[in-house]
Amino acid sequence: MASGSEVMSNKQVILKHFANGAPKESDMVVKTSSISLKVEPGSNAVVIKNLYLSCDPMMGNRMKNLGIPGLTYTVESPLEGFGVAKVVASGHPEFKKGDLVWGAVGWEEYSLIKNTQSLFKIHHTDVPLSYYTGILGMPGITAWAGFYELAAPKKGENVYISAASGAVGQLVGQFAKLMGCYVVGSAGSKEKVEILKNKFGFDDAFNYKEEQDLDAALKRCFPEGIDIYFENVGGKMLDAVLLNMRLHGRITACGMISQYNLSQPEGVHNMMNIVFKRIQMKGFFATDYFPEYAKFLDVVLPLIREGKVVYLEDIAEGLETAPAALVGLFTGHNVGKQVVAVSKE
Repeated sequence: MASGSEVMSNKQVILKHFANGAPKESDMVVKTSSISLKVEPGSNAVVIKNLYLSCDPMMGNRMKNLGIPGLTYTVESPLEGFGVAKVVASGHPEFKKGDLVWGAVGWEEYSLIKNTQSLFKIHHTDVPLSYYTGILGMPGITAWAGFYELAAPKKGENVYISAASGAVGQLVGQFAKLMGCYVVGSAGSKEKVEILKNKFGFDDAFNYKEEQDLDAALKRCFPEGIDIYFENVGGKMLDAVLLNMRLHGRITACGMISQYNLSQPEGVHNMMNIVFKRIQMKGFFATDYFPEYAKFLDVVLPLIREGKVVYLEDIAEGLETAPAALVGLFTGHNVGKQVVAVSKE
């Protein structure tokens, strides 16, 4: 506690310097500053206490000196990401002290949020609060929008998902099974492959690290080809998928994690298949669909409550663990959605 009852010490994860290649723990440092728990009179800002922080692959890109306004982090400032929090002070008429929210927050114990448009009020607390970093947050919207809204699935179609055990992939696979599709996923370990088949109900799965020939692996799993590919990886995987897409197939791209830390991105050589097979390929951001959040909840909340979908989380305890948890995303250390628990209050 700092001097004065309205000022609190505030532990923060600071970007020490821009990352070169894959993010490292040494690119970040945990420091303690102070924050006022009061909101300036006439301000629409809120002060929040962060409960859970979401580790997302895009954060690694934001740690680099890309020179993209609004996307690149600022050196000597806290990282930012999605999180779940409790309002401790508010000057905004739509938020009051004690409200639970999720949205864009700082990687710190407390955050002053001036742009409250980035916050969603949490009304449903009969599910774990941490779910609002995943299945009921940005990754959930990504899975829902990319699969239902963009891929336009039909019963009986063949669906392939890369990075299938992650925050987004595990949901896409379960949505596809509920549609009556044939579903295959790839992941980076034997443990994750077993989880895909035994916990999430995928029809088949393979460890891409053990496959000498990705084209052959996909032909083995999809002898009749792929109708829908949910793209999380890019690079060599995308190249192999293009060889195995069916006529009028759809590729929904929400990320390409294999390319994030390369100084020179890999080329994709089989792009003519998009023409030959009349493939539709579209990229998107989850934020494109934030205005449809209520519609999303109407679909996904009942599935959770009825036990029709399950969600696997990998929770690291304490803000001090956040740098390691984030870096672990890029080596496949996490099993399921990587979350950092800052406070259980």
